[in-house]
Amino acid sequence: LLAETGAPQIGTVVIGTVKGDIHDIGKNLVAMMMEGAGFKVVHLGINNAAEKFLNAVKEHDPDIVGMSALLTTTMPYMDVVIKALKEAGLRDKVIVLVGGAPLNEAFAEEIEADAYCRDAAIAVETAKKLMAIKRSKAAAN
Repeated sequence: LLAETGAPQIGTVVIGTVKGDIHDIGKNLVAMMMEGAGFKVVHLGINNAAEKFLNAVKEHDPDIVGMSALLTTTMPYMDVVIKALKEAGLRDKVIVLVGGAPLNEAFAEEIEADAYCRDAAIAVETAKKLMAIKRSKAAAN
């Protein structure tokens, strides 16, 4: 129903739960809210290795990469994905949003994510705000 609101498409999001983690309720809520807000969402599902995120970025050329983790043991894998994006020369092309119950702002900053989103509504709000900044930078260039 959210996706049928007719909102104009404002960007593309690749979203998935990181390797070692099989939790997806929060990620699915974020994906649904993003779709309702006008984002095209590419769902990677659960337990995603860095290569799967990289391949999705190469294939879909998203504006945003969203990563989720519910386990403290899988949180560090988000850093692995960000480092892989850097090594592939793709990090500067995407906004990286991270979320999940054990995460916080300090963790997001430490791994050099663009933002930590504590819930689905904040994820959408943050995505829209960062997309506006990205668009204004692109227009200025």
